[in-house]
Amino acid sequence: MTEPVIVGVDSSGRSLRALVWAAHEAALRGARLRVVHVLPTWEHDIPFHPPGMWLNVRDRGADIVAEAAAIATESQPGLDVSPELIIGRPATVFIDAAEHASAVVLGARGEGGLRNVLLGSVSLQVVGHAAAPVVVVGYVNSGHDRILVGTDGSAGSTAALGYAFEEASLRKAVLYVLRSWGMPATAEAGAAAADPGEVTARLRRELGEQLVGLRARHPDVTVQEELVRSGPSAALIRASERADLAVVGSRGKGGFHGLAMGSVSHALLQYAMCPVAVVRPVGGADAA
Repeated sequence: MTEPVIVGVDSSGRSLRALVWAAHEAALRGARLRVVHVLPTWEHDIPFHPPGMWLNVRDRGADIVAEAAAIATESQPGLDVSPELIIGRPATVFIDAAEHASAVVLGARGEGGLRNVLLGSVSLQVVGHAAAPVVVVGYVNSGHDRILVGTDGSAGSTAALGYAFEEASLRKAVLYVLRSWGMPATAEAGAAAADPGEVTARLRRELGEQLVGLRARHPDVTVQEELVRSGPSAALIRASERADLAVVGSRGKGGFHGLAMGSVSHALLQYAMCPVAVVRPVGGADAA
């Protein structure tokens, strides 16, 4: 049985974008959509609060999830949608829920004319700790029929590639696999400078080896491979302008050295022009 897709909702525009994206994702996977609004814990933690405040907050939350469920059903008729009010701290609620989810979808913080997506602490915590893939929806860039995935050749990036192949297959989209690399600023003492042509040939062989099993499991997916001599963050952000979804691992090494929150994945979450999925390896252990 397919695990549900979970989406966090509030009353913001960013939440609506995440909701519509999540409903489409659940429909593609044939999964249930859990529409979750988190109520504050202060009703239990703080005994003295204005009379009626908790009831007002609870009722407002009930209206939010009911409206969100209606929108999801309207956008994807026949979708199994469950509206849920949960009391707790938002990051903890979604991290716990991710243990039994095919994906957790959250809206990015930030509205108006800002080009970059200002992530909130909840999104960052969930991305950094959730077992399931976490999709942060800021800009919705659809119609390209293209899934972007960044890889560094590490074992950890295989999880991102696996999810990206699934998404490309579900969406009947081209999969664009990007590996970025750069020559070292200075060669080690006594060592000959690396030849760019040799480096490119070696990385292309490694990339082909990393993809062979995934290609066999997803023969329906058209794959485009590209090696770019550029900083990984800049390369992925540029490529996101022509993608419907960008996928990265939670941590990496080599060409994507330090791929972790605060590094490449953080930069992509901040500045990508499409939804971004961050995927952790099975078991939650990042690549060293």
